[in-house]
Amino acid sequence: MGKTKDRIIETAIALFNQHGLSKVTLRTIAAEMGISQGNLNYHFKKREAIIETIYFQMVDQINAEIFELISNTVELKLLIQLNSTISSIFYDFRFFMLDFAQIMRDHNKIKDHYVSLTQIRKGQFLGILKEFISEGIVRQEELTNEYLNLHERIQIIGDFWFSHASIEKRLTKSDLKHSSGLILQSLYPYLTDKGKEEFFSLIEVKS
Repeated sequence: MGKTKDRIIETAIALFNQHGLSKVTLRTIAAEMGISQGNLNYHFKKREAIIETIYFQMVDQINAEIFELISNTVELKLLIQLNSTISSIFYDFRFFMLDFAQIMRDHNKIKDHYVSLTQIRKGQFLGILKEFISEGIVRQEELTNEYLNLHERIQIIGDFWFSHASIEKRLTKSDLKHSSGLILQSLYPYLTDKGKEEFFSLIEVKS
């Protein structure tokens, strides 16, 4: 993107994060930047185009982190690091998580992509667990679709934790450790004794 488009996106993210989607218009963004709305419209005809651009920017950042994980030997340490990094990325784009349901309702392009992406993420998650099972870190499934359901629970936490935290007024960057902990503890019951030993050694080092 050009410098002006980059500034528009950066300004929009900051305003959306501060005020929420409903209170930020193209005019609001232009005024914050000190440019005319016509100048802004030259780059983005509609606010929807800005939101879509921000969404795909967020996805690209997360994809890069996941690609780095699955391109190497998958380790529990790397998965814990990935969990923390993704929580941080979500925080940088927190308006998206806070207005998640509304965005999915209003933006078919984003919703369609998200649905497809969810299937990809599911495959990646199950692939990681398969490697952990073969290494004796995670146990075999004991219930039908046990790990598919685990993925769904983790996804729900990721999608809606920010909304929950905002209601309780616990939405600062320092609160992200709680979000990461919810996801890590969701995985814990499926670890073998070997996996639990490694888990606690990593948590001690990480803290």
